[in-house]
Parts: sequence; C-alpha cells; structure tokens
Amino acid sequence: MNLEEYFISHFSTKSKHIGDDGALINGYVYSKDAFFENIHFRRSWMSLKEIAYRSMVVNISDAIAMNAKPLYALLAVAMPKNISKSDMKEISSGFMLAAKKYGIDIIGGDTISNTKLDISVTIISQTKNPLLRRGMKKGHLLAYTGKLGDSKKDLKKLLSGGMIHSRSKFRNIILRDKFISTCTRYLSAGMDISDGIFSDLDKLSIVNVLGYDFLKKISKDVGCSGEEYEMLVSFDPRNRKTLQRRAAQTRTPITIFAKAARKRYKNRCKSHHF
Repeated sequence: MNLEEYFISHFSTKSKHIGDDGALINGYVYSKDAFFENIHFRRSWMSLKEIAYRSMVVNISDAIAMNAKPLYALLAVAMPKNISKSDMKEISSGFMLAAKKYGIDIIGGDTISNTKLDISVTIISQTKNPLLRRGMKKGHLLAYTGKLGDSKKDLKKLLSGGMIHSRSKFRNIILRDKFISTCTRYLSAGMDISDGIFSDLDKLSIVNVLGYDFLKKISKDVGCSGEEYEMLVSFDPRNRKTLQRRAAQTRTPITIFAKAARKRYKNRCKSHHF
C-alpha cells in the first residue's frame, strides 16, 4: 500500500461513497481535484488561461468517467499577492471557457493570497445510469480510448526546458463524453486514466478481485504515462462489435488490449502522488 492509499484507507473503510472517480450520492456525483503550481504545472509551460481551463477539465473528466452530466463548480484559488488584475481576468476566462463548453454553472468558492498559484475545483454532476469501477467479471475484455504515452513524453520535454505543440494533450485534454454516454449500457466498469493505465488497472483489479491476461503488449513508458484522461473500460465480449461501432460513430479510437482473469496483477509503476 502506497502513502496515498494508506491515507485514503482511513476514510474509505467508514464510507461506502469512496472508491470511484467521484462520490455517487442519490444520483449526484461529487468530484474534487487539486491543481498546484510546481506540482502539476509551471507558469512557464502554459498561459494562465490554459492553466485555469486545464484545472477544470481534469475534474470534469471524473464526471464524464462516471457517465454524469456536470452541472455546478466550486472554485478555490490561491493567488500570489502581487498578481495583477489582468492576470486575474485571464484566469477567470479559462474557468469560464471550460464551464461554457460543458454547460457548467460556477456557483462559488473561495480565494486567498499565497506565494504561488494553487487551484482546487469541485464539480457536482448528475447521472441516471452511473458507470462504476465495480462490475468487471472474468472473461470481460478491457479497452482504452485514444492514444497513450504522449503525456509523459511531453512532460519530459517541458521538464528539460523544451517546447510542446499547442495541440498537445498536456495542454488540450480530450474528454470522451460522447463515447461514454452512448456506450455506458454496454460497459461493465470504467474509469478515467489519470495515474497511468498500469496504476489504474491496479484500481480495477483490487475492487473487482481480478487480474488480466494481456492481448497486446504495453511498454512501461506508455503504461506509466499519467494524466492521459482517456477512458479505461471493461465489457462483455458479446458487446464487442456494438462497442466498436459506437466508437466509430463518435470518432473515438479504442484499443482492446486485455481480458479479465482470475489471477494476481502487479502494478509496474511508481505512485504519481508520493
């Protein structure tokens, strides 16, 4: 058990709502993410508008992953004391751009002075047909959307002082909301890929008490690439053609790469959190 899992275990044993991308309560999903300067980003990597936009979208990803419609957002923003009004305007424009794109009403939050820019976002969503991590069964196939690995490559470029393309996934996250909303009835389990597919497979493995037989090889660089925000899903093999057809209709690339099996699974990646 890593330090993050150890900390969460103090609460998860006492709450039935902890364990998915968000907390499902009476048809509503509550999710929260932190986006801190020098931890998740550096000011030199992106504009303030891009930083604010990304901080919202990484949290909206949790709602999409559970087939929930984002409704409201609460923002907590800690800003340097010397921040200018034009900088504040740029930050707010990033929040509003994400809110407009996904139909979200920003209903409040808190601001505080700080030595750096730190952002925390809470998203409140609603769902009639939630997609949970629990539900995968032996023999079910696993697939991921999009292409994996580019986030880690681009992060390495940024850390070494290099530049990344304006359309890089690190800057412009693509959420698979249309794919999930049209395919949820055919999926047995799902979650977004935020810690790397190997680490997120571990989460599915633990909750469903299953391991995997891999049908395609995934390199460690790709498997440990975090902050992809693609979808990891499982489904009954009988729904394979239907899922592939729905993926094509929503222009969503999917790769079927493993089958759930009664065996142990070992995560090959280090924790992204500690």
